[in-house]
Parts: sequence; structure tokens; C-alpha cells
Amino acid sequence: MSSALPWFEMPNPFDPDGGRVLMLEPPWACAEALQSQLLDETYPKPYVMDDGERRFLHFNERLIQSAMRLAAPNELDLRYTQKMMSFLLFRSRPRRLVLIGLGGGSLVKFCHARLPATHVTVLENNPDVIALREAFLVPPDSPNLKVLEADGAEYLEQTEKGIDVLLVDAFDSTGFAPSLANREFFEQAHSRLTGSGVLVVNLAGDKQRYDGLIGVVMQLFDDQVIVVPVPEDDNHVLLAFRDPLFEPDWRRLRALARELRAKYGLDFPDFLEKIERSAKLGLARREAGRGH
Repeated sequence: MSSALPWFEMPNPFDPDGGRVLMLEPPWACAEALQSQLLDETYPKPYVMDDGERRFLHFNERLIQSAMRLAAPNELDLRYTQKMMSFLLFRSRPRRLVLIGLGGGSLVKFCHARLPATHVTVLENNPDVIALREAFLVPPDSPNLKVLEADGAEYLEQTEKGIDVLLVDAFDSTGFAPSLANREFFEQAHSRLTGSGVLVVNLAGDKQRYDGLIGVVMQLFDDQVIVVPVPEDDNHVLLAFRDPLFEPDWRRLRALARELRAKYGLDFPDFLEKIERSAKLGLARREAGRGH
């Protein structure tokens, strides 16, 4: 860690076994006052916990926003981020990818490193999160990578159509970002995707924030929606397909999943198995509902 970077470092007050906390504070800040704010959850900015092996982004002590293994900073450490990459089963060569929510940069680093032909735009409305990008080794902007301080909903209103993959992984200290938890946002998402585009949403935190949104997305995407549980992280990943005639060829996808596992080192066959199970369960429920 470069001492020239504007972070304040102190022992982790939550971990008696060691580790440290990195904060967006000047070197002369009062450690005792900052520790008190961390412990009573009044500290207003995101911060980083580092245990020597992993680095975690937090808004409070209870909710991990992102995780990075220092020995493999471009790999996906949390299971839900791995499952969000399951869009590659359906769009294996996206040209334009938009990610709402930078967090600790896990998804953007993986996409930028492993999909070099894809243009990646990241939207993050919290400047303090962007200020921590170097702590998580997010690469600098380049012709194929842009990190913008912007509201995701406003960006979609203004941008042109033609997004192949839209990833939504946006949270505040209590859960799913409130500015995105509405019908208007998902209408914009639907309208900005290509005809075969895919929307991928990480659903976590307070379930009341997003429970009704699944029904909204199903209505807007003509029921072409699959919601996959991620029990390891207590999350769900929602996949929505812009093509109203989308119909997965599960046999072909199983062969592709094996190819993608060999190429990217992620367990795509397991992802596909869970996606197929969730898709068939969802279809059975909808047909049962129509029967009544």
C-alpha cells in the first residue's frame, strides 16, 4: 500500500486476531474517534477491511459489499459474483456491457481482464466508492473501460440503445439501491438492451426492497425471467431475457457450460444446472397459476 495514497490505516476493531481497516481519512485523523464511529455504525463512508489475505468493502460491519483475494485480485471471490457471470451461457461474446454498481470492482476487473473485446462501462453514484478503486486494484480507465460517477437510472435514460449485457449490483448500507427499486428503472433497462440482450440483477439485503420487483421484471420481460438462489451468500441472481421468444436449448448449453468452465475457471455446469432447475420450477408455477 502506497503511503502517498489518501487512506488512514488502523488496527481492525472488529477483529481481535489482527487485520487492519483502511479509511478515506487524512493521516492526522483521530483513530479513537474513527474506531468509535465504526463500532456504533455512525461512520458515513465506505471502508476497507484487510486481513492480510483478503480485502473487503464495507458500508457497515454486518454487510460485506465486495471481497478480493490479494493473491488473485482479478478473480471472483464471492459466489454470487461468479453466478452473475452466467450470462456468458447466453451471450458469450458481448460487445457492450454496462455495470451499475462498482463496489470493490470484482465484476469489472473480471470482465475487463477476461473479455478483452467487450466495452465495459461502470456506473457508480458514490464518489467515496470510486475513491477506493485503487485499494481494490481496479485498472485505470482505457478505451474499453470507463468508470463514471453517475446514477444508473439517469444514465439509462440518456444512453443509446444497444446494451448486450446489463449487470445491476447496486447497494447502499441497507440493501438494494432505492433509486433502482422501481418500475421505471426496469422499463429503461428493457428498452436499452439489444434484441437478444440479458439483464442480470443481484438481489440481496432487505427482501422487502426487491420482493415486488421480480413480478415487475417478469411483466416487462414477458415472463422470460429466471431467479436463481445463491445460498452461500444469502442472495438471489435474477436473469431476464429481452427476446420474447427466448427458449433455452439445455442440451447445447450443457456442452457450452463445459467449454466456459475450461476457459474461465468458473463452475458453469453447476450454474447451468441451478438455472435450468429454477427455470423449470418457475414455468411449473406459472402454468399452475394459469390453471386457477
